[in-house]
Amino acid sequence: MTVEYAPHGLIGVLTPQANTTVEPEFWTMLPPGVALINARMMSDKASLEGRLLDYFDQLDEAVRQFHNAPIGAIALGTTGASYVAGIARERDVVASLTRKTGVPFVTAGLAVVLALNTLKARRIGIVSPYPEPLTKTCIGYWEQHGFKVDGVVQIANRPDQFHPIYSIAAANAQEGLKELEDMGLDAVVMLGTGMPTLGPILARPQVGGAPVMSCMLCLAWASIDAVRGHKPDAGALHRFIRGEGWGARLRAHSVSV
Repeated sequence: MTVEYAPHGLIGVLTPQANTTVEPEFWTMLPPGVALINARMMSDKASLEGRLLDYFDQLDEAVRQFHNAPIGAIALGTTGASYVAGIARERDVVASLTRKTGVPFVTAGLAVVLALNTLKARRIGIVSPYPEPLTKTCIGYWEQHGFKVDGVVQIANRPDQFHPIYSIAAANAQEGLKELEDMGLDAVVMLGTGMPTLGPILARPQVGGAPVMSCMLCLAWASIDAVRGHKPDAGALHRFIRGEGWGARLRAHSVSV
């Protein structure tokens, strides 16, 4: 069964309730013939960590919003939920939802893990928009997956705005890359699906020879491969990081690139 605007695959995307970045960046990276439908995850918890756990706890209910749409993969557009839930629970939930829905369930966290492993990267640097406690939690997540976090850049978030992370400008995210220039890293990961990262990556796909990725870029890459039935390929990932297939669209529609 095909859909008019998605003859090559339809992705169901789960997005945190106030996130203003997941959908625009995902649409920018989708190739012709692949489309998405979106569902919002809700929480009334006051703390960031509380909301993230709520999102993870409610995944079964969130997935039901797609009903019988012919999706070929489901993408979880939050990385923080994976950090606070932990890798064991994340893997259990991925296995359970993949079994229940019959399609691949892709989390942003495991998409980054897949990308780093595909590039055989071990020493990584991270650019984090999170408050310090969540940044420490995420370092533990990456280290448990076997990566060595040798560089950490903390981006000042915006607690005075509607959301401290979603209101960060791409220019601020790009500034953080400069601090990782001479560290001899294997890869750099820009964290947070709510921090705009496509402009900075397109402007600077490498830092000191290390490929620059983000949670959103990895989530889109892994989800597109999943819905099309493609296996991870290092060469294709490098080209994707350089903007193949999406860079021209971003330039055409962005005022900041």
